[in-house]
Amino acid sequence: MTRACKLASLLLFALSFAAMPAAAQDYPNRPITMIVPYPPGGATDTIGRIIQDSMSQKLGQQIIIENIGGAGGMIAAGRAAHTAPDGYTILLHQVALAAGMTMYPKLALDAEKDFVTIGLVNTAGTALAARGDLPPNNIKELIRWLKEPGRNAKMAHAGVGSFGHLAGVLVAEELGVNVTQVPYRGAGPALNDLLAGMVDISSQSTVVAGPLVKAGKLKAYAIIGRNRFAGLPDLPTMGELGYKKLNLDFWHMLLAPAGTPRPIVDRLNGALRTALADARVKKTFDDGGMDLFPSAQQTPEAAAALLKSEIKIWGDVIRANNIVTQ
Repeated sequence: MTRACKLASLLLFALSFAAMPAAAQDYPNRPITMIVPYPPGGATDTIGRIIQDSMSQKLGQQIIIENIGGAGGMIAAGRAAHTAPDGYTILLHQVALAAGMTMYPKLALDAEKDFVTIGLVNTAGTALAARGDLPPNNIKELIRWLKEPGRNAKMAHAGVGSFGHLAGVLVAEELGVNVTQVPYRGAGPALNDLLAGMVDISSQSTVVAGPLVKAGKLKAYAIIGRNRFAGLPDLPTMGELGYKKLNLDFWHMLLAPAGTPRPIVDRLNGALRTALADARVKKTFDDGGMDLFPSAQQTPEAAAALLKSEIKIWGDVIRANNIVTQ
């Protein structure tokens, strides 16, 4: 490269940097709020807290988690979408965001238009779990129990349109049983009532359910997901049991309001990548039976592509099963 070309390249870089909004150049200079669409104690809240510290260290500013439950995660999504696109409010969400686009047709929110994706976090299986004193001890016994005449099993989930709700509908459909779906304002409250014996069964994150199953406080019959859970290695997947439609991915991603400058999105994506490469973070995910996306799929573009495809997939499921908000 000639000296003149080098000087031209440097000048072009300087001009592009100068054109960058001042707010983006010194970002971040104050704490960042990460909105989590469910109360503390559930899977999504747990994911947020796993990546929180490492991302904060990389960014040089504290990330503060704000839990906003309700409407299957849509209240939090609406709140996040209408904040200033300056990188100081980000959203951690999951399958329910994609499902909500069909579940709530009157919602003044379009996930693809109202957000820019930052990056994918993880996928995980969930456990088909039950209160600790439920009589069945394996999946065959559970199916027989659910099919007993007059049985009115209660299935708890994190809210209409949540992954637990949609997975629960498909589980009942595939097993050929009738259950009463009981919505909560998040996985945490649903888990509390499952532990208290107020409901019978629930789709619960393996990272949350695993230790409770080992402690005898819950029972688990199968993994709803593509892979077995290392924490409960003898527990088969629903696919292994012949229910291939239940090889379902429970993913999480980070998003920001539409209009957030690309340099800020890139800074947040870099912090997320750093967190996901952190040995302690990786061990926590591994111990919880959660899989990280390959490095090539940790880009904002890969997250946007997944969101687009999931909106269609879950939209088809919702329409086929006539799932409606109450």
